[in-house]
Amino acid sequence: MNQQIENNFMYHAPKEGQPEKYTAIREKAKELAYLIDEQCPNSREKSLAITNLEQSVMWANASIARN
Repeated sequence: MNQQIENNFMYHAPKEGQPEKYTAIREKAKELAYLIDEQCPNSREKSLAITNLEQSVMWANASIARN
């Protein structure tokens, strides 16, 4: 089996220290989300900025979980 596929599609139980990393990333992203919300006019671009920020958090957390 392809190890990368196996790793990417399995459950990764949090290891010691990981939950704190997830929290730190989410908190910083939330700060940026509020800044974007305050500074940017309501628009498609603003929505995309928030969506992509959410994706960044998800991928950062996946990086921690998978590696």
